[in-house]
Amino acid sequence: MTDRKELSKRFLVTAGWGTSDRWALAGDASDRRYDRLSMEGHSAVLMDAPPGTAEDTATFARIARHLADLGLSPPAIYAEDHENGFLLLEDLGDGLFSRLIAHDPGLEGALYAGATDVLLAIHNSPTPIDLPDLSAREWAEAAAFVLSWYVFAVSGEEPNSAEFVTVLEELMRAYADDPRVMILRDYHAENLLWLPDRHDVARVGLLDFQLAQMGQPGYDLVSLLQDARRDVSAETEAAMIARFCAGKGIDPDVFAPSYATLGAQRALRILGVFARLCLKNGKGGYVSLMPRVWTQLQRNLEHPSLTPLAEICSALLPEPDPEALERIGNQCGRYAHR
Repeated sequence: MTDRKELSKRFLVTAGWGTSDRWALAGDASDRRYDRLSMEGHSAVLMDAPPGTAEDTATFARIARHLADLGLSPPAIYAEDHENGFLLLEDLGDGLFSRLIAHDPGLEGALYAGATDVLLAIHNSPTPIDLPDLSAREWAEAAAFVLSWYVFAVSGEEPNSAEFVTVLEELMRAYADDPRVMILRDYHAENLLWLPDRHDVARVGLLDFQLAQMGQPGYDLVSLLQDARRDVSAETEAAMIARFCAGKGIDPDVFAPSYATLGAQRALRILGVFARLCLKNGKGGYVSLMPRVWTQLQRNLEHPSLTPLAEICSALLPEPDPEALERIGNQCGRYAHR
């Protein structure tokens, strides 16, 4: 029995769930793991987030309580042990957006409208104090992951990032440096659940928000509509952009370069993150998602305002064609200490 298994058992005993049945839920890109618990007709979820990683249970609990105070639906917290990295959470069920839409594509519009309204509710509410707030340059530097991991994975070389960062920083300042709001960052269909028995914005269950920070108003909308894991229909994307702009009282034509800039920054960073997850963490499944992210990147770069970034990306970034993807996959786990 591993140390964490023993620690988790002690935590559950203290929380009154020591006799529960338990089985693993699907994992994600983080160091967290989740187990679903069942006991006497009730269910809950155990979050195991080892201390010393980026997965801080205290921050999760803090953001969860803030979101609940706004009338939203994060999982309720039943018990917590931040010293050892455990939370006992409300089980919000299996109604993930991605699963529901795969079964019935006609649900996409209604579910995404609910998710867009959640963003508007967050933006119209006070934010917690002391959230991280990155500068335009720091956002640009985060996107340079594409050079240090994705380009490296394909070519074996790591281009100098100075010009890339400067160009993207200038675009971020020009088009995506609006007054900050709280963003949840990983706001997409596999982190959202539909709770039809609740009302209004509470019908959208929220997961994976412990990395919340201050950010640009359009960032989570881009995360929702330019999903690395599933294709969102063009009709839904256009309708949700219009819904968001109407709710914010902004001109869609003014918002368009901001949306494209944030979309490009996010796609560039994700290509780097996915390459890193493969090469460093041995998670090769993310390689198959790269072509979708590449397509999203190219679409964002087509906006006339992003021509300088499009030119530098064309010069530096290889396309994730089958040969490139095979090369990345063949290096899975090879750079654990890079």
